[in-house]
Amino acid sequence: MIHLIVGNTGSGKTTYALKLKEETKGIIFSIDKWNKTLFLDDKKITDGLEWFLERIERSEEIIMDLIVQLEQSGADAILDLGFSKFEHREKFRKFAKVNGYTFKMHFLDISKETRLQRVLKRNTEKGETFEFEVSKNNFDFMENWFEKPTEKEMKGGMIIGE
Repeated sequence: MIHLIVGNTGSGKTTYALKLKEETKGIIFSIDKWNKTLFLDDKKITDGLEWFLERIERSEEIIMDLIVQLEQSGADAILDLGFSKFEHREKFRKFAKVNGYTFKMHFLDISKETRLQRVLKRNTEKGETFEFEVSKNNFDFMENWFEKPTEKEMKGGMIIGE
């Protein structure tokens, strides 16, 4: 089973993924951790969104290879990849369908106000789910970047509210 954790910045995706891991004994793939570990030390101030998107794409190639191994061993893959865009979610749904894997969408539908409070708190406390600081500008950018899943996309999935 592949779990697609969908939510905007600060919605609690990583916290939810950790809870889901305990319930399923699955393996979490968190793109924030991958970005911090593999790429952020190399990022220049002039590197923008395209720089990140290219590295995310390369990371996802490896993640898909690992999902195949997990499926062969019967372990769940918990994808904490943000899934901000329909096209990104569709990429993994098609991957699952082509390979005969089951998948489930989990949408964390949390208000902007709550998410902003969480981000500011996480930036200050730097707790278990902190990987890097999210600026107010980055938070605001994601408000316009994020595409909320449609009702059709969520068929058979879970919507988690506040």
